[in-house]
Amino acid sequence: MGLDIDLTGWVVAVTGGARGVGAGIVSRFIEAGAEVEICGRSDPGPAASARGPHYAQVDVRDPEQVQGWIDDIAARRGRLDVLVNNAGGSPFSRFEAGSPGYHRSITELNFLAGVYCARAAHSVMQERGGSIINITSVSAHRPSPGTAVYGAAKAALESLTASLAVEWAPRIRVNAVRCGLVATEASVDHYGDQEQYARVAATIPRGRFASPEEVGAACVMLVSPFASHISGAVLAVDGGGEWPAFLAHTPNADIMSREPGVNP
Repeated sequence: MGLDIDLTGWVVAVTGGARGVGAGIVSRFIEAGAEVEICGRSDPGPAASARGPHYAQVDVRDPEQVQGWIDDIAARRGRLDVLVNNAGGSPFSRFEAGSPGYHRSITELNFLAGVYCARAAHSVMQERGGSIINITSVSAHRPSPGTAVYGAAKAALESLTASLAVEWAPRIRVNAVRCGLVATEASVDHYGDQEQYARVAATIPRGRFASPEEVGAACVMLVSPFASHISGAVLAVDGGGEWPAFLAHTPNADIMSREPGVNP
């Protein structure tokens, strides 16, 4: 028996699916045969449109827009099998420098948007079943200076994942994919020049950043029949996490001397 995953006929909705991690998630679901719906706040451009998913302009921080998007998918497709709450992110900013409005906006995008989308999807999924995946971050379980509210919001999303997996069982499975550092079009700008980027990559045991498609593959696996009894789980896609800092100051410091990118 092969382990190929065939999602032909499935309808998958991905928030923030036009670029970055979201685009990698979308590409893997399309490869598996799914029909994909994506949303975002701005026009994704011709490159994203050429991939084939149906695009809707939606601000996921607005519960009415979210409900309208899910209702439209259900009306056109007649079903919704998978929701991936991917939209999120945060610029670096000292906590005390952020205004109340700024902190509220980060919380809305990285936590409440997932709440709104999950709630809207429930009404469609409750009859025939379905899967929800929340994209979270290593910032959810380690200090996140410069993005403190983002980390707290992602921790809340992981808590929501565990609770909904129980509350909505057995019809709806709810899991999370906890991302480490991912190589996207914005990575070099975010982490510095190529030399700095390589130094950051070297702090990951696997020696490199994840690709968006690797995050997407994890999502496809989690919604597939091969994961049919997995719910309430948080799957880390982080290359092994981060090297413990103390190792750099011990006689075994050479264990951290790997070159980035050496592992396939």
